[in-house]
Amino acid sequence: MKLHGYDAMARQADERLVTRPVKMPKRIVERPLRQVGKRLLMALGVLVLTVLIVYLDRGGYNDNSDNSVDFLDSVYYATVTLSTTGYGDIVPYSASARVSNVLLVTPLRVLFLIILVGTTLEVLTERTREEWRLNRWRAQLRDHTVVIGFGTKGRSALETLCATGLKKEQVVIVDPSARVIDTANAEGFVGVIGDATRSEVLLRGEVQKARQIIIATQRDDTAVLVTLTARQLNRGAKIVAAVREEENAPLLRQSGADAVITSASAAGRLLGLSVLSPSAGTVMEDLIQQGSGLDLIERPVIKAEVGKNVRETGDLVVSVLRGHRLLAYDDPTASPLQLTDRVISIVRASPVTPAQSPE
Repeated sequence: MKLHGYDAMARQADERLVTRPVKMPKRIVERPLRQVGKRLLMALGVLVLTVLIVYLDRGGYNDNSDNSVDFLDSVYYATVTLSTTGYGDIVPYSASARVSNVLLVTPLRVLFLIILVGTTLEVLTERTREEWRLNRWRAQLRDHTVVIGFGTKGRSALETLCATGLKKEQVVIVDPSARVIDTANAEGFVGVIGDATRSEVLLRGEVQKARQIIIATQRDDTAVLVTLTARQLNRGAKIVAAVREEENAPLLRQSGADAVITSASAAGRLLGLSVLSPSAGTVMEDLIQQGSGLDLIERPVIKAEVGKNVRETGDLVVSVLRGHRLLAYDDPTASPLQLTDRVISIVRASPVTPAQSPE
C-alpha cells in the first residue's frame, strides 16, 4: 500500500501548526461588533457627562480668546481634557471649577481612557489567557480519549461514548481539516489540526497519556500508519480502528490495534441479513443505534449472579469475558459465573437524562 496521507488537507494543516496547533473550545462571549458598540456608547456617555459638568459651571472657566465659555467651548474643553491633550486655552480658575475637575472630570478622564484602551488590552491579554488555559488543560489531562478523524465514523463512536458518561473535557479530536476542528470546538471538544501519522501531532493531543484511541480515518493505509505511531507512543492504551476492506484488518492488528471494525463488510452483512429477514435486520440496526430500543453492553457480574448459570441472569447474556477469554453463552465452561467475570448482554436501552448527558 502506498501512503497518500489525508491528501492536501494534511499539508495545509502543517502550515497552521506553527501558530495554533491545539484549538480549545471558545467561551461564549458577545459578538465583537456588539462589544465595540457598547464601548463607544459608554465613551460617548462619559463625554456627554463631562460636557454637562463643565457647561453648568462655565462661569468658573476662562477662555483666553474671549474670556467667556459657551456650550461649544464646553464640548471643546471636555474633548481635549478627556483625550489628555490639554492645550491650556480654556482653564478652570474658580474654586468650584477646580474642585469639580479634581473630583469629577479627572475620574471621568481615567474612565474614558479605560474604555478606549480596554479593547486593545483585551486583545493583548487574549493570547496570554489562551496559553494559560492550554497549559492548565495539559497538566490536568489524564486517561482521556483521542479520536483521530471526526467524520461520520468518528462522530458516531464519540456520540456512543458520550451517551455512556464520557465527559467532553476528556476527549481530544485530531483531524487535518481546520473546518472539522472548528466544528468540534463548537460542540465543546478540544481539537488538534494535523496529520495523525506524524508523532508530533499526536503528542500535541497528549496521546501518550490517553486511555483509549479511536482511529476513524478515511483511508486504510492512513489508519495503519496512525495505529503504528499511536502504539509506539502509548503501549498501554486501548486502540480501536476502522477499515474499509477486510483484507487490511490483519495488518491493523499487527500494527497494534486491539480491535478492528471493518465498515464495508459490516454494512454488507447488515444488508444481506435485512434481505433474508427484514425483522432480523431491524433488530441488528436497533442494537447498533445507541440509546433506543435494545443496547449491547458489557458489565461486571454482581454477587447475586455468582455461581449461577448464564441463562439464570436477569439480562440476555450472549458472551462471558473471563480473563482474556471470550466465552459464548452456550459454552459449557461459561457457567457457573464467577465474581471476576464480565458479561456482554442485551438490555433494554434507557434514554439518556440531562443529568447523565456530558456538559
